Amino acid sequence: MVVNPDEISKVIKQQIKSYSSKHDFSEVGTVIQVGDGIARVYGLHSAMSGELLEFPNGVYGMALNLDEKSIGVVIMGSDAGIKEGDPVKLTGRMAEVPVGDGMLGRVVNALGEPIDNRGPIAVEGYRRIENPAPSVIMRRSVNQPLQTGIKAIDALVPIGKGQRELIIGDRETGKTAIAIDTIINQKDKDVYCVYVAVGQKASTVARIIKVLNETGAMDYTTVVLSTASDSAPLQYLAPYAGCAIAEHWMHKGKDVLVVYDDLSKHAVAYRAISLLLRRPPGREAYPGDIFYLHSRLLERAACLSEEYGGGTLTALPIIETQEGDISAYIPTNVISITDGQIYLEADLFNNGVRPAINPGFSVSRVGGSAQVKAMRKLAGPLRIEFAQYKELAAFSQFGSDLDQDTLRRLNHGDRIMEVLKQPQYRPMPVEDQVLIIYALNNGFLEDVDINRILRFQKDLIKYVDTHAVRIKEEIRGKGDISDELAKEIDAVIKEVKELYNYS
Repeated sequence: MVVNPDEISKVIKQQIKSYSSKHDFSEVGTVIQVGDGIARVYGLHSAMSGELLEFPNGVYGMALNLDEKSIGVVIMGSDAGIKEGDPVKLTGRMAEVPVGDGMLGRVVNALGEPIDNRGPIAVEGYRRIENPAPSVIMRRSVNQPLQTGIKAIDALVPIGKGQRELIIGDRETGKTAIAIDTIINQKDKDVYCVYVAVGQKASTVARIIKVLNETGAMDYTTVVLSTASDSAPLQYLAPYAGCAIAEHWMHKGKDVLVVYDDLSKHAVAYRAISLLLRRPPGREAYPGDIFYLHSRLLERAACLSEEYGGGTLTALPIIETQEGDISAYIPTNVISITDGQIYLEADLFNNGVRPAINPGFSVSRVGGSAQVKAMRKLAGPLRIEFAQYKELAAFSQFGSDLDQDTLRRLNHGDRIMEVLKQPQYRPMPVEDQVLIIYALNNGFLEDVDINRILRFQKDLIKYVDTHAVRIKEEIRGKGDISDELAKEIDAVIKEVKELYNYS
């Protein structure tokens, strides 16, 4: 064996060059208790609330309880590989998610990791899931409509860009359907969408993703998914992760829509975490900061002023009620945070009125100022007539001799109910809505058989598309109906009624 001194000295020189005297100092604690997705850690006196901690098996946790002698940590994943005595390391990082245009069309979990088997995501950066809401100085008033494509909402309970509008009702009354219709209606409107599913069945979300793919809505939508089988910490993080993804686009001057489906299950997940962390329970066993849980999330929806980019973030939180009780704890909390609510009634849904929107309990506190002028003119009388109809319909059940005026109002109210009906996943452009509501308000539907109103609506829109395209173009361009245009619309409606027999 021949030893070459040159080679040995060369290797030694390389090792000296690559030698580093830097030391990795990181504070380490010890797991003293683990179970149910919660770990109690001794030590780590420098830990911050919301900071990420690393366990030996590579799983991360988030510090939530900072007690005097220990830390309560929620484990973001399985706790199967973690045992008492394991070291826990501080990372110095807060919980964050990847953001950027690469998220569009993707399905991710509460940590922003892709779960759609389409490979890694090309991200532009990372954003903390917990961010302060824009200040009053950064905001401007809501002045642009966010069209849902649903006549009953765009006319009676309009939503503006930057608004927080609650969708509330019992289970199986069409809450998610309204949110999905709104997402589908944003096609070609340059609005990015984020759909957050919290505690939903995986099969339900798979069906929603299929609809979004079939309608082409997935091209501008990100789905953040935390199913019922996921741990409570992941369900708790999902809405904040979805909001952080949306905020990135808002601060770049884009219009974004976020749907939180639903915050009732989010509150239940947070209650589970709080009870496991031994926090004192309050009303209905919810912790004392349950209001703050949702207020700090929904306050991040905003309409930013031009100096800050002019972007908007519109939030559509969903809340499930029990037996229509909107005065329960979580519903009243979220109602007080939002700028109005769309209340869906089980009785209306079961009677075939879909969407089952109750105009008495539903309100929009800012959307009216964002409506297009034509819709605002038409919606005023419509709202009053609808309210009068609901009262008369209740009283008319007890009496048989009704005068002509009451019969006329009831007849008109029946037609309002029929016009506001709309099939699922078929949002309607605002100019089509204006046409049919104009015909309704101006008495053109009084002699149309109630069972043929939806057919008349279809024929009218088809006729305008074929023979009078200018009408729609002017409504779309100016957002108003001039006297000359009104005469043209009157003539077209009369032609359609003469062409087809609706009596």
